[in-house]
Amino acid sequence: MKRRFVMVAMPWSHKRDDLAPLGHASLVAALKRESNLEIRQVIQPVSNDEFSVTGLADHVMAEVEGLPHKDVDVGVGVYVWNDKHVKGLLLSLRDRGFEGRIVLGGPQISYAGSGLEQIYPEANAFVRGYAEAALCCLARSNERPKIRGVHHAGEMDCLEQAETNLRSLPSPWFDDTIQLDQNSSVRWETQRGCNFRCSFCQHRQPDARIPIAVVEASRLEIEIDLLCKTKVRRISVLDPVFNRDPKHALDVLQQFSQRKFQGAIALQCRLEMVDKAFLDEVQKLDVTLEFGLQSIHKREYLAVGRPNNMAKVEQVLREVQRRKIKNEVSLIYGLPEQTLKTFQDSVNWCLGLNIPVIKAFPLLLLRGTELEREQEKWAFVVKEGDFPMVVSSSSFSSSDWSDMECIANALSRTECSHPTCLGALMQTTDSEDISQDASRLRSLGKGR
Repeated sequence: MKRRFVMVAMPWSHKRDDLAPLGHASLVAALKRESNLEIRQVIQPVSNDEFSVTGLADHVMAEVEGLPHKDVDVGVGVYVWNDKHVKGLLLSLRDRGFEGRIVLGGPQISYAGSGLEQIYPEANAFVRGYAEAALCCLARSNERPKIRGVHHAGEMDCLEQAETNLRSLPSPWFDDTIQLDQNSSVRWETQRGCNFRCSFCQHRQPDARIPIAVVEASRLEIEIDLLCKTKVRRISVLDPVFNRDPKHALDVLQQFSQRKFQGAIALQCRLEMVDKAFLDEVQKLDVTLEFGLQSIHKREYLAVGRPNNMAKVEQVLREVQRRKIKNEVSLIYGLPEQTLKTFQDSVNWCLGLNIPVIKAFPLLLLRGTELEREQEKWAFVVKEGDFPMVVSSSSFSSSDWSDMECIANALSRTECSHPTCLGALMQTTDSEDISQDASRLRSLGKGR
């Protein structure tokens, strides 16, 4: 008998991002290969002003109609930004009488320990890890088959990660799930996972036995062909560290160059792994290199397992500036061992190198990360909400955090026109963008 799978996505996206999320599309492409399965999709960004859990539940229930509930699965990807909405959706679906299976996956599931049934009591099954293969096996029947990485509510949780051979997965770009045109700003991947051990990050492999997954070269080639022929406006590559494997990185860039791709490409890269050959290829394209630095201070970056070779970092950044390659550097405020002064130092150091875009993000205490397990060690206080931000610790106060947030806001306002020092940065005031008192902002930069 035909079964149905209703795949629900609640991305965090902006008005210019009207495409299906890549992770959602990859799952849909895999499920579409199942002969006895009918696929329905529901996509509603949570950042949209019109978003409501009630409306989303109504939409899902409309897609459920026509089959007995026992033959319908509802799958939802759970992320830090939609977690509370997922909980509301599940409760609303059950209140509306949905009796079918609810399957949850995504980072909030993959990185969770035992006790998922207590967090999501309305769910029936949970998939940890790369879910494509496991989800297809689960969706074939309404039974409770034993599948690596799948935990059925009420059974012993083995805390396993699902394994998917990324090289065997179908491309999500050729089944109409993602509609492309010349105005498209797309998110694309060439590999999944990260072998670095940053304690604040959910990109690190939750199971060290699972290697970095790389997309099959032949699939990458046909996807690059499609993106170039469609002449998409921008490609944001989601690889956590695009230049992890220098040969792979060069091969991908060369394929875009050979096809004379004219759109913008954004790459997340590790500064210490940048070399001359990589920069030579980057210069042939309209590339923005996005570097995660986080902090210039040894005590801070070692505290989160993110060591920086500062001599190499400075050398690479100066060379990138010399070549006039677009680049961004991101910092984090709220780190262990950090103070207001050391954060100011990191910002001032970046400003002094004339980095065109400096982004400062608050530290998020993400589920299942090593830093979350160390919350008491650092006396973290977390502001609950859509994002679990650390707002004070043993090394900085909530007032210090507010001052750091002011600096981050000033950096955001002055992107591509940053001044050369913190004092000048904090002189930039805009009553429309700043809710804090202007004199307080200016005082932050005195003597810097």
